[in-house]
Amino acid sequence: MKIKFAGAAKTVTGSKHLIELWDNKKVLLDCGMYQGLGKQTFELNDNDVIEPTELDAILLSHAHIDHSGLIPKYVKDGFEGPIYCTKATFALCQIMLRDSAFIQEFDVRYSNKRNNRSEKDAYEPLYEQEDVSQALEQFVIVEENVQTAIIDGIKATFIPNGHILGSAAIYLDIDEISEKTSVLFTADIGRFNTSLIKDPEIPPFADILICESTYGDRLHDTTIDAEQAILNAIIYTVKEKKGKLIIPAFSLGRTQEIVFALNKLDLHGLLPEIKIYVDSPLAVDATVITKQFSYLLNSQVQRFIDSRSDPFGFEKLTYVKKKEDSQKLNTSKEPCVIISAAGMADAGRVKHHIFHGIENARNTILFVGYAEPNSLGGKLQRGEKEVTIFGESKRVEAEIKVVSSLSAHGDYKEMISYLKNQDPSKVRKLFLVHGEEKVIENYAGRLRKIGYRDVVIPERGESFEL
Repeated sequence: MKIKFAGAAKTVTGSKHLIELWDNKKVLLDCGMYQGLGKQTFELNDNDVIEPTELDAILLSHAHIDHSGLIPKYVKDGFEGPIYCTKATFALCQIMLRDSAFIQEFDVRYSNKRNNRSEKDAYEPLYEQEDVSQALEQFVIVEENVQTAIIDGIKATFIPNGHILGSAAIYLDIDEISEKTSVLFTADIGRFNTSLIKDPEIPPFADILICESTYGDRLHDTTIDAEQAILNAIIYTVKEKKGKLIIPAFSLGRTQEIVFALNKLDLHGLLPEIKIYVDSPLAVDATVITKQFSYLLNSQVQRFIDSRSDPFGFEKLTYVKKKEDSQKLNTSKEPCVIISAAGMADAGRVKHHIFHGIENARNTILFVGYAEPNSLGGKLQRGEKEVTIFGESKRVEAEIKVVSSLSAHGDYKEMISYLKNQDPSKVRKLFLVHGEEKVIENYAGRLRKIGYRDVVIPERGESFEL
């Protein structure tokens, strides 16, 4: 058996890991798009190290675009096999992959027009809506915690891991002629005791581990601290400075978590009289799906529904879908809260809100999750005083704040706790992916201290024979 790391190697996006058996059968774990890596992003997505026509199946851990976003391109380039995932992941992919195609088509047109590119030199999207439609036809829904035969020699079990709605670790039982091997792909490990999703389920022992490491060098504050920080930012920005609080947030997961937190604050009379806008068509659709799969949410949400039937809706909140209404928010001088995608601020409507609001000192841009260092969000969090947005240089006059404790990724203690059923002395290899290089090295050191003997940090495109 071989494992090839085609993405999320020393970076947090582009998750793709190839399992190849002795008979050349190939299964891909995730098929993610690179995001937020500046000018090299498109090139990395367009020039892959995997040949789609050689794949027998794709196993998808969850719907986030950095894990699912290249599936339509693979289908466009000749992949005809099944794509296995949970029911909630499939429901979310139906909206997220279509949204990804729409954003690419729009951004390509906008960029080509703005830079006066000739037809010969014009960019083209990685895929379009028809490719998404074809890809969705190839999805196969699996039940959580039920072993499923994938191809001859591989059976997979999807184990809920608490990251987002429908997310799962993927446990593989691999039976080659002379050897049986178990492989655990943790995917993105969720947090324990969060405000929305049920806790991760602890997976059984595996011979080979492929583990994420996004926050392998830090500990998170509690959710209560995060809710207080958001409330403080609202009062300071909207009530005192009379400005706009712009919150870049991923449409799936983070937006619903923030809205639920604001709903709780409002129920307890702590939220001032303000207007709150969720400006993202995708977030609106994702919220509808979240309600449909409410049984996957934790007991705190279930209890809240006894007080308010809609955990994601209250009087002060308005969902914005129309482009014209979004554009009005850019020109309005009304103090308000705008929650908009995408979380790294490199695309979507939030990029326009930041473009129009970043040079106003009354405004605050509040980041509530991870942003790749080369993304617009990463540059703002790093404290850069001038950034380029849509080709224009912008002074950073708005205040920049960060609340990291709302992350959907576990910190290093939570990730180690998640691995408590593993016996470090018996694990043959532990591969660390989905993290920045220095963070991965830090986390690798922690794992070696607790007994893991062979911890490997793969390079993009690197293969290992096991």
